[in-house]
Amino acid sequence: MKGMLNRIEDGWAVILIEEEQKELLLPVSQLPEGSEVNSWFEIELDGDKLCSISLDEESRAAKEKEARDLRRKLRRRSGSSRFKRR
Repeated sequence: MKGMLNRIEDGWAVILIEEEQKELLLPVSQLPEGSEVNSWFEIELDGDKLCSISLDEESRAAKEKEARDLRRKLRRRSGSSRFKRR
């Protein structure tokens, strides 16, 4: 399953699991090297026990491209607003 590192609080990493709509809490020491907020992971669980976690660079790149494309689309539309700025 895939998950994203949402935040780090008090030495704990909060990973949002996309498919199951839940949070996974891990000690920061269990994160793969190079992990940072908004990193995507491929995660294997056995029940609630973590079996493996690895960085998923493909998902990270795809999500960044998706966000970039959306921002570009919004910028193109922004000139046609019905509301006037003061």
